[in-house]
Amino acid sequence: MTYFKKKKRFNKKKREADPPGLAVTVHNNNIEFALKRLKRKVKNSNLMLDLRKKEYYEKPSKIRREKKNLAKLRNKYKTLKEKPNH
Repeated sequence: MTYFKKKKRFNKKKREADPPGLAVTVHNNNIEFALKRLKRKVKNSNLMLDLRKKEYYEKPSKIRREKKNLAKLRNKYKTLKEKPNH
């Protein structure tokens, strides 16, 4: 029987999880890194797109019309892509 020595592993310090929502904590006065994380969170949450949409009121009929037109456009380009080029 042989016994193997276990390798010592160093425990890395675990960072605290960010607070919920769109907030970040600043570690070691590293504002640039915290700002970078905050910008990434805002971008991933689509907050700016929602704010832009809700900047002014749009009638529900206009929203439906735009969705319908976008669907037509997608379908048009899909059929053009599927057509073989001669």
